[in-house]
Amino acid sequence: MRTVLITGGSRGIGEAMVRLFSANGWRVAFTYLSSREKALALSKDTGALALRCDAKSEMETRDMAEKVSACFHHLDALICNAGVSYTGLLQDMSVDEWDDLFSLHVRGAFLATRAFLPGMISRQSGSILYVSSMWGQVGASCEAAYSACKAALIGLGKALAKEAGPSGVRVNCLCPGVIQTDMLREYSEGDLKALAEETPLMRLGTPTDVAKAAYFLSSQEASFITGQALGVNGGYAV
Repeated sequence: MRTVLITGGSRGIGEAMVRLFSANGWRVAFTYLSSREKALALSKDTGALALRCDAKSEMETRDMAEKVSACFHHLDALICNAGVSYTGLLQDMSVDEWDDLFSLHVRGAFLATRAFLPGMISRQSGSILYVSSMWGQVGASCEAAYSACKAALIGLGKALAKEAGPSGVRVNCLCPGVIQTDMLREYSEGDLKALAEETPLMRLGTPTDVAKAAYFLSSQEASFITGQALGVNGGYAV
């Protein structure tokens, strides 16, 4: 049975991934930080293993990885999805806010990757997927820090694909566009309508849209795909 760990899996895109992989017969583990009730409910619904873990913490990531390894024995796919948005002028951002954002998105992906990559290399098989953003590809005004974090993930993915490819490990990135998650909670109905109208497919994306792309890239159907940054944005950024 194939196995996957999804970081930040209790809500939004992560939750959609947990549900999709579980429905297709994968053994799934996912992490959460503060959404305990949602995580436990999702675990009950899907049978997935819910583990509390601060993605920024080296110690908590190590402990989480040990639990996953004890339960699953090996990991076929790692999806680094944990993250938050940040909107605001760069000049108004504090150093602590900048460091926290990079620590979660970039350090978190590094820590999870470092924990599971050796096992994949020893098995000469595995898939790593970083959830980036279209803003990591093209940048967004008032989201400079967030764009920088997501661009860093693309750089990490492309470099690691070259590094780990000879060992049979694939590494890719997903770059979602405007997706209907909690990250849009501060947008008005008018704003959301305008965003949909600016998207060539004339709608906002759903978490399931992104989950389906993640499932494909993590599956054997994508066995010759590595080092790519796949846009799931309805044509918003081309």
